[in-house]
Amino acid sequence: MKPSSNPVAARPRALPFLALAALGVLTLAGCKGVTPIKEVLDDPSRFTSKQVRIAGDVTNSVGVLGVGAYRVNDGTGTITVVSQTNGVPREGAKVGVKGMVKIGYTLGSESLTVLMEDQRYQP
Repeated sequence: MKPSSNPVAARPRALPFLALAALGVLTLAGCKGVTPIKEVLDDPSRFTSKQVRIAGDVTNSVGVLGVGAYRVNDGTGTITVVSQTNGVPREGAKVGVKGMVKIGYTLGSESLTVLMEDQRYQP
């Protein structure tokens, strides 16, 4: 039996590959401009007073009257985000945050680096 030279018959095998490629492109597009939290924590002075974007899951949050703080974990690290106007998201929420990096203190190997929230978005 001679193999089919019909181009339509070859398409069904290409569909899974094309779908996977499209998913990869969309995933990369969604991550554009997001800085891994580990990168910020490894060298906070490089990011001090600069705008960065992070995205991850809220692990802890506390807020009163529209101000508060919450911690975001992106799988590479966890950073505290301070919100002065937007309140705080609930624990377990997926968030994206744009803000300024501030170093609170460094004592030996311990340091407090926070992100002062300017904008929150859905990642």
